[in-house]
Amino acid sequence: MPDTKVSLFRRVGCVVCLLCLLGGALSASAQTNLVTGFGPVQITLGANHGPQDVSTGIQVLVVLTLLTLAPSILLLMTCFTRIVIVLSFIRTALQLQGAPANQIIIGLSLFLTCFLMAPVWNDIHQEALKPYQEHEISGQEAIDRASARMRTFMLQQARPQDVELFVAMAKLQPTKPSDLPLRVVVPGFIISELRTAFEMGFLIFVPFILIDLVVATVLMSMGMMMMPPTTFSIPLKLLLFVLVNGWSLVVTSLVHSYGR
Repeated sequence: MPDTKVSLFRRVGCVVCLLCLLGGALSASAQTNLVTGFGPVQITLGANHGPQDVSTGIQVLVVLTLLTLAPSILLLMTCFTRIVIVLSFIRTALQLQGAPANQIIIGLSLFLTCFLMAPVWNDIHQEALKPYQEHEISGQEAIDRASARMRTFMLQQARPQDVELFVAMAKLQPTKPSDLPLRVVVPGFIISELRTAFEMGFLIFVPFILIDLVVATVLMSMGMMMMPPTTFSIPLKLLLFVLVNGWSLVVTSLVHSYGR
């Protein structure tokens, strides 16, 4: 438990620091800032130099937009996508509409993501954030090191053909995997994660479909054609899932699918 808490705190620290670094890198390139007044109170963030203020306002807008989209971007760059889709397939295969609830599925997906991404975030902390906090490297170099570590993780999990698809669409020259831009690696990683999640979802559906077929066949042979098969199949599915310790099997499969 202490290791899990430390990993969670480091994850939060990494996210916050990376966002601060990104905002600092963008805002550091600005030459001027705006002057804002609220009645008798005036907040001066820089000198007024005419047209340059427009550029500063655009940069501030870009930073705020990135901060708004940062959670979604970070979730798509981690193993959260695969986990949440597989867990949703389990609920659909069991034909349960509200159990477990969406909050439980998302919460479990987040904690599993923290568990699986802990080594990556620890490396980012040691290689990028810690040297930056100790003023050993610049903000841009810290961002480059963090991006390189995330790129390595995504390339390890992505299928080569998915990455090559976006490389071809971007019309890039032959490039080493370590030099590929994130605008190519990230969508390739997402497509690969979706495919893997749907493959695992299909394997989850197979035994439950067999239960549906058996129940429907038995009811028809008994002449109970008006009886909904779900009346008997859902309890049988739940019984099978509990007897085989389904949640542990699914979580173990998800963890092993990332080479852990």
